[in-house]
Amino acid sequence: CTHYLFIVVVAVNSTLLTINAGDYIFYTDWAWTSFVIFSISQSLMLVVGACYYLTFTGVPGTATYYALIMTVYTWVAKGAWFALGYPYDFIVTPVWLPSAMLLDLAYWATKKNKHSLILFGGVMCGMSLPLFNMVNLITVADPLETAFKYPRPTLAPYMTPIEPAVGKFYNSPVALGAGAGAVLSVTMAALGCKLNT
Repeated sequence: CTHYLFIVVVAVNSTLLTINAGDYIFYTDWAWTSFVIFSISQSLMLVVGACYYLTFTGVPGTATYYALIMTVYTWVAKGAWFALGYPYDFIVTPVWLPSAMLLDLAYWATKKNKHSLILFGGVMCGMSLPLFNMVNLITVADPLETAFKYPRPTLAPYMTPIEPAVGKFYNSPVALGAGAGAVLSVTMAALGCKLNT
């Protein structure tokens, strides 16, 4: 019971983190910095829960199932956005699924070798999620325009969307997020596996 409860708790927290991370759609001067931070945070939340769930069941495919749980929870919770009048394209695309599939693939291809899952799976998940996250941004109709068109009623004046200074901080947010994510995700993958021992 405790194992399944943990899975639910991590999935719910992943969902809450994702909803909060969604605010980077509202571009500010920190647009790309926020993209990097949120890409890393989402990959870490995905990898720790997915590795725990995967090694707990020992069945390749459960990491993808875990990512699906995250996605569905987020879709349900994001319903609140529609109540505020936001457009449909603010829905979260399932960016975690391909990264979770890579975790499953690493586990399956190495004949359920936990250390390979941690090393190979962690690196692949951490490197791939920022890429899929950028694809997620591309699917949204001009985020800056949308932010002006649908201002949040509770938005403080100092948080009013302004023109982003793209490239001011990092030339390639995807590369930076992938590099940092690849290193940090290995640690979180090890933690997820360790929780089962």
